[in-house]
Amino acid sequence: MRPENHSGVSQFLLRGLPIRPEQQGTFFVLFLGMYLTTVLGNLLLILLTRLDARLHTPMYFFLSHLAFSDISFSSVTVPKMLTDMQTQDHAIPYAGCVTQMYFFMVFAALDNFLLTSMAYDRYVAICHPLHYITFMREELCILLVAGSWILSCASALSHTLLLAQLSFCGDKTIFHFFCDYGALLKLSCSDTSLNELVIFTVGVAVITLPLICILISYGRIGATILRVPSTKGICKALSTCGSHLSVVSLYYGTIIWLYFLPSSNSKLSNYYMFNAPL
Repeated sequence: MRPENHSGVSQFLLRGLPIRPEQQGTFFVLFLGMYLTTVLGNLLLILLTRLDARLHTPMYFFLSHLAFSDISFSSVTVPKMLTDMQTQDHAIPYAGCVTQMYFFMVFAALDNFLLTSMAYDRYVAICHPLHYITFMREELCILLVAGSWILSCASALSHTLLLAQLSFCGDKTIFHFFCDYGALLKLSCSDTSLNELVIFTVGVAVITLPLICILISYGRIGATILRVPSTKGICKALSTCGSHLSVVSLYYGTIIWLYFLPSSNSKLSNYYMFNAPL
C-alpha cells in the first residue's frame, strides 16, 4: 500500500556515512563484499536446509527463516547506501523513505521473534529431550513463524501509520544512511508524543518480552545443564545452543548499547547492519 503523504514533503536527503571522498571507493568495495557475503552465505544456508533431509528439523526450520530475514534486513538499506556512495545522489522520495522504514522495522522485529522461537526449541531439546518430537511438532513450528510475521508486520504498521500523519518543516536532511524512524521524528514539526508512546509500548512487546522469554529459556537450560553429572553431557548441551546464544548476545547487546550510548548510534548501527546477518 502506497503511504499517503500528509506532510507536503516530496523527498528527504540521506546524509550517508561520514566517509572522506578519497575513501569512497575503498569503503564501497568493502561494504559491497560484506553485503554479498551476507546474502550468499544466508542463501546457501537456506538451500542446504531445503535440500538436506538431515536438516529438516525445527531448529533449522527457524534458522532458514532467520537467514531469509537477515538477507531482507540488509537488502532494505544497504543497496541504497551503496548507490548513494557511487552516484552522490542522496535523495529518497517520501514514499520510498516510509517504505524503507517499514520493512526495516518488520525484519528487525522478525529477528526478535525468531530468536525467541529458537530459544524455546533449545529449551525443549535440552530440558525435555524425551518429549521433543511431541512438543516441537511441524504445526507448532509453522504457527510460531506465522505468528512472528504477523506480529512484526503489525508492529511496523503501527509506527508507519502514525508517521504518515506527521508534518515535516524546514530541513529535510536525515543524519543517517537510511530512513531511521527516530531521525524522521526529529525532523517533524508536529507533536510526536503519541509516536514516542507507541515506540515505548511496542518496544516492550517486540524487544523486552522476547528477551525475557529468551533469558527464562536459557535460565532453565542452565539449571538443567548443572544437574548433568558428566562433562561430556555438559559439552553436548552447550554445543547445541552455543551459536544461538552468540547471535542473541550480539543482537541484544547492540540494542542495549544503542539505547544507553546514543553517541555511538551511527558507528554501531553500521557495524550491526553488515555483521549481524553474517
